[in-house]
Amino acid sequence: MSETGALRIAYSPCPNDTFVFHALAHGLVPDAPDVDVTFADIDITNGMAERGELDVLKVSYAVLPYVLDEYALLPGGGALGRGCGPLVLTAEEGSGKGADLSGRTVAVPSERSTAYLLFRLWAAAEVPGGVGEIVVLPFHEIMPAVRDGRVDAGLVIHEARFTYQNYGLHKLADMGEHWEQTTGLPIPLGAIIAKRSLGEDRLGELAGAIHTSVHMAWDDPDASRSYVMEHAQEMDPAVADQHIGLYVNEFTSALGEDGYAAIRGLLTRAAAEGLVPPLGPGALDF
Repeated sequence: MSETGALRIAYSPCPNDTFVFHALAHGLVPDAPDVDVTFADIDITNGMAERGELDVLKVSYAVLPYVLDEYALLPGGGALGRGCGPLVLTAEEGSGKGADLSGRTVAVPSERSTAYLLFRLWAAAEVPGGVGEIVVLPFHEIMPAVRDGRVDAGLVIHEARFTYQNYGLHKLADMGEHWEQTTGLPIPLGAIIAKRSLGEDRLGELAGAIHTSVHMAWDDPDASRSYVMEHAQEMDPAVADQHIGLYVNEFTSALGEDGYAAIRGLLTRAAAEGLVPPLGPGALDF
């Protein structure tokens, strides 16, 4: 907690996060706790969570098995959805099959990301003999690296779904499509977690405030426009709107039965592949 007693929260500058948290961050949610906001990309917030820093964090679902002793998964505010999964991109138009990546070098934004788990689960099923070297690059460097031939393929997330053609790249595979076709479940991407030490009452208050902030954003989308665009890193406003439309949905309001099933399904499959530790009983309980 900050010196003022405000909850220290970190989320990304991406349009979906600033849209969701605008009302909460600006003190517009009635009876909500005060918050002290830090902006950080999700690979940074994942590390913060593993070190036990800050009170509330937006993290990859992939990091949950490492932090659930100290943090609780909140039932809203995060990112799950359909048709919004990470993409594997290549510079040359290929067969559209995983065999194109056998033994090849692939750039990824993080090895502790949901995108990476989805990629590894896809590759285990679709890439004969497995991929070659995995190179971790900052998100914004991946598409240029693929375009310039420094890597054979790149795993991209977020607004890259709408902009990869600008780099002359081709979609080899959609990790979300594979996940949805094999499970029937939405794609779990980003989670909101809060320290269990806050106590049940404070956690409940926070969860309710985030739920209200989401619905205030939907009720008056223009209210958050300047906040969203201020942090959107020169993104075209139309792309920002597409980003929000794709990642802010019913699961952002409340995870619900399908949301929790998707999270358990991802982490159970990943644990079976040795990619993450197994979840303990009741680990996702709020």
